[in-house]
Amino acid sequence: MSTTTVRLHELAHARTGDKGNRINISLIPYRPELFEILQQQVTPERVLKLFAHRGADHVERFDLPNLKAMNFVIDNALEGGVNGSLNLDGHGKSLSFLLLSLTVDVPPSLVTG
Repeated sequence: MSTTTVRLHELAHARTGDKGNRINISLIPYRPELFEILQQQVTPERVLKLFAHRGADHVERFDLPNLKAMNFVIDNALEGGVNGSLNLDGHGKSLSFLLLSLTVDVPPSLVTG
């Protein structure tokens, strides 16, 4: 099967929240048929590697098959959190864009506009 490599932002959107030094990122594909493909490729291991430079040391993924979405909980990635960091984005709200920078391989027919 032929595939093309694209960044996640072409296939999905994300929402981010935080509590203390923990980030919570939901990944929601634009098309339901992408869910299983993204499950296979957007693994906790890949997400941990992506956030390692921020000090992340654990990632847990929760699959939400009825919503065709995933939720990632990333520990120790906010340099101490809002009150404990000099980081300009202590809340971690913009970190969903970091996740959306990951590349995945999908059939060309599933790439939206």
